[in-house]
Amino acid sequence: MDETKRPFGFWMATALVVGGMIGSGIFVMPGQLAPFGWTGVAAWIAAIGGAAIIALVLVRLAAAMPEATGAVAICAAALGPFPGLLVGWSYWVSVWSANAIIALTAVRYLAVFWPPLAATPVAQAVSAVALIWLITLLNLRGARAAGRFQVLTTVLKLAPLVAVVLMLAAFVLGGGHQFANHPQPPFALGQLTPALTLAFFALVGFEGASIAAERIRDPARNVVRATMTGLILTGALYLIVSTGIVLAMPGGALAASTAPVALFVQTYLGEGAGLAVAGFAAIATIGCLNGWVLLQGEVPLGMARAGVLPRWIGRTSRRDVPVAALLAASVIASILVLSNTARTTAGLVDFMLRLTAAASLWLYIGACVSALVMGIARPLALAGIAFSLWAMWGSGVEAGGLSLVLMLTAIPLYLLRGAARAVPAV
Repeated sequence: MDETKRPFGFWMATALVVGGMIGSGIFVMPGQLAPFGWTGVAAWIAAIGGAAIIALVLVRLAAAMPEATGAVAICAAALGPFPGLLVGWSYWVSVWSANAIIALTAVRYLAVFWPPLAATPVAQAVSAVALIWLITLLNLRGARAAGRFQVLTTVLKLAPLVAVVLMLAAFVLGGGHQFANHPQPPFALGQLTPALTLAFFALVGFEGASIAAERIRDPARNVVRATMTGLILTGALYLIVSTGIVLAMPGGALAASTAPVALFVQTYLGEGAGLAVAGFAAIATIGCLNGWVLLQGEVPLGMARAGVLPRWIGRTSRRDVPVAALLAASVIASILVLSNTARTTAGLVDFMLRLTAAASLWLYIGACVSALVMGIARPLALAGIAFSLWAMWGSGVEAGGLSLVLMLTAIPLYLLRGAARAVPAV
């Protein structure tokens, strides 16, 4: 087997899943969910359950069609090239919009050490764009280089989260008075839907192995194992870390913080420990950015090879890197960051969380509909569709509507695909 074409084994594939999930989401989510109190806890449980259902559908599809280049190609095979294009393009939108917010989050944590990075909205935007392009250059070296970097950063990024878990365990063993000092708003059913969408954003990425199946050895086996292992471990970690921080801190302080995890550690262990956590959080977000930059090239590559986009979009370098698609996505992500310098950081974070979640949900809906058409895991597929529509409703009219508009921008490329000719790698 050519390991240049399929460089990812089980561990690299699992690192892709875990690395794609553990990034900006968990390091901003305590602040975003703090106002929801106990409703936020319920939102985590619902989001993890919904993600698990969708993940099971995705891995069943991957096992049924191991020769497919990924989940988008499976949707195209089951539903036809045009629906496959729409769901794949929407997912591509979610990838580069996620890269914009991940880069901004990384800069916010790096600014703990060097404040000029985020001293003004313009400085923060320029720093985020620079980071996007540094990671893009790494990915231009090939999937193997990106995968090795992903494994390294995945190991390092777990350190601050493990530290938080140990702190929370110490609180519980010591009587838990830290939690009693900060009463939380009670569960409110009316707030569950918007809280669910925010929590679900932090879980987006569990489909990473399914999307990049073409790069994984023995995909029928390893995609399933990597997806479920990554989701279960990461989901449990998220629930413990985010809920524990929210219960042990004043909600107002968390909501106002640009680095809520570092704030939590600093509050209880001092400034030095807070700085250490901020450093590891920056590593986590940069590693997450690496995984998503990889996917921003893999998504259109798989679509081009599946015949739903013009073949020239799938042109690759000698290292089998889809250069044009990779560069185009980084350009768009950069424009998105720079065009929002007038928006407050908190407002941008909230909107981008919802847009990314909404755009990714179209792929999940498409995968579940594909499973219904193919007669695969139909009860799970129906449950996945219901959950996805619920989360889409929670994203709001603005984010959900914009995700639909951006999805439709792929139509001109679809009309051009028939005239496109295959272009060999150079």
